[in-house]
Amino acid sequence: MKRLLLIACALLLCAEAFAAKSYKLVSPNGKLEVAITAEPKLSYSILCDGEMVLAPSQIGLKIHSGVTIGESVKVKRVKRTTVNTTIPTKFYFRDEIKDHYNALRIDFAQNYAVEFRAYDEGVVYRFVTNFKNDFILETEIAEFAFAKDYKGYFPYTNKTGTRKDKYFTSFESWYRICELSRFDKECVAFVPVLIEHDNYGVCILESDVEHYPGMFVSNKAGAMALCGEFAPMPDRVVVGGHNKLQGIVESRKPYIAECKAKTNTPWRIVLITKDKNEWLDSDMVYRLASPSRIEDTSWIKPGKVAWEWWNHWGLTGVPFKAGINTQTYNYYVDFAAKYGIEYVILDEGWAVKYANDLTQVVPEIDLKAIIENANKKGVGIILWAGYNAVKGKEEEVCRHFAEMGVKGFKVDFLDRDDAQMVDFQYKLAEVAAKYKLMIDYHGCPKPTGMNRTWPNVINFEAVLGLENAKFRNGYKKFNSVEYDLHIPYLRMVAGPMDYTQGAMRNANKKCFYSCNTAPMSLGTRCRQLAMYAIYFSPFAMLCDSPSLYEREAECTKFIAEFPTVWNETVTLDGHIGDYVAMARRSGDTWYVGVMGDWTPRKVELDLSKILGEGNYVAEVFRDGLNADRLGEDYIHETVEVPASRKMVAELAPAGGYVLKITKK
Repeated sequence: MKRLLLIACALLLCAEAFAAKSYKLVSPNGKLEVAITAEPKLSYSILCDGEMVLAPSQIGLKIHSGVTIGESVKVKRVKRTTVNTTIPTKFYFRDEIKDHYNALRIDFAQNYAVEFRAYDEGVVYRFVTNFKNDFILETEIAEFAFAKDYKGYFPYTNKTGTRKDKYFTSFESWYRICELSRFDKECVAFVPVLIEHDNYGVCILESDVEHYPGMFVSNKAGAMALCGEFAPMPDRVVVGGHNKLQGIVESRKPYIAECKAKTNTPWRIVLITKDKNEWLDSDMVYRLASPSRIEDTSWIKPGKVAWEWWNHWGLTGVPFKAGINTQTYNYYVDFAAKYGIEYVILDEGWAVKYANDLTQVVPEIDLKAIIENANKKGVGIILWAGYNAVKGKEEEVCRHFAEMGVKGFKVDFLDRDDAQMVDFQYKLAEVAAKYKLMIDYHGCPKPTGMNRTWPNVINFEAVLGLENAKFRNGYKKFNSVEYDLHIPYLRMVAGPMDYTQGAMRNANKKCFYSCNTAPMSLGTRCRQLAMYAIYFSPFAMLCDSPSLYEREAECTKFIAEFPTVWNETVTLDGHIGDYVAMARRSGDTWYVGVMGDWTPRKVELDLSKILGEGNYVAEVFRDGLNADRLGEDYIHETVEVPASRKMVAELAPAGGYVLKITKK
């Protein structure tokens, strides 16, 4: 009898695995349901409150040998788990992350598995292999199908034919807004992308991308679906591009990755919400990334950076010729020290052009003297470097400049997201950590959690930031003001974002023009200030000239006091493309930022979401009465926070509003 009971129990445990090859997984709050089908092909669909959000979508891996993981499957076992814990963070916008999900792992007889997790805010999955031998991965099947022809937000790379390689991109594109069926068949778009379902927003992105290419999406068939697309592994790469700093792919191999026998593919993420404001402080990418590989992170110091390239070394009233020279950089160091700005960056031009050798410094620069001067005054020096000047010389470069006292590098012109480039980013992060150096990646793919795995990688560009105001004749035409209100809901969901704000020349539509030597921002002064509260940027640039900042000392002092990492973040209000309001706390102080589009508007702020009992006072920077004509017009005042905890941010066209709130 006892033996019969044991057999019965074993049969019950295995019943799910061998029944209809169909499985369900529900989120902790019961609202999201994932339906997974294993036969004839592996696919999944997602329902929210019983409504279809993601239609059945095929997933799988094509091995170079001709085998396709996810087809002709034989289920071996099914395991369900529930996790409810917290993850402490480093250099983030809150102290810890809640990690609560239900999981389903299906192991197949062919020595691989698929893991699904259902969170209250979305669904994620990845493949896990346990083969005997390493293998070549031809491609990944990652379909995202929808029941209707919904509108989406797509940042295209270059069209096929405009360049040799359509995967060559700086990851700086505005969003084409169109129906799925009208997705340009010749293009690929990089993630995150947004799909506007009837009742939900759906954001597609990824996390924990290592030894693997990043994901693009395409729609070659004009269907109501997106398909993951991946840059093949480079075969021949030549030196070229901007000042010979880029690796130009001349040819690619017929596969995307060279994988170890035991491989975890990246997490594919489908965020789902009725209120897209929930994405403004989403933790999903950080949560799913591999834990930190740096034990002692005490040497990693986020902060603000005085930056010279955007303002074109634009000093006035100084007794020397401003430019790429020792006197200019010492002036920037003195400015940073005066205002408590933690770093100064030496951007492009300090090393000999075309040499791709960072030890060859231009004769106008005494780098050792600049570093010594900066260190004496408590200011760190960050060096800009092009990709080709570092690639293959990671150890030599990091050791040499760490010994000189440099604090980190801004590494630029990566411009690819294939597995080779991803490996470079991880290798440089590891070597830099060995020498206690921080990294800010520019011209790079969006973050996929590397800032958790290697927290010395402190920031990423991958955004059409303020630098484009200097050159792009179409900067006004593509409506950068609206784009500024897209990226908190899309690009920033992936992680830290180096937008490089802080302009002190501020113009409306009629007055704005692109200018290299005296650049300006589109929108008001208070909009620039608000970006420091809204855009998460642990390495936050002050893009303008010390000469202008000295003239605008009131704003400069306010920016200089801004934290760049936070204890808590709360979304207050917003609507994609129209306006956004966010609150971030550092210690006992709350900062609130509000930005709007070209429509003047009033945004009511409910501060009861962030403030407890007691009396509070707020330092306010708000658009002046003439900010619609003269963007630099603002009002700075100190007011008491009402007992009702309600305040109104009145925005000029392309305006902004900032609060710094402290308890009396």
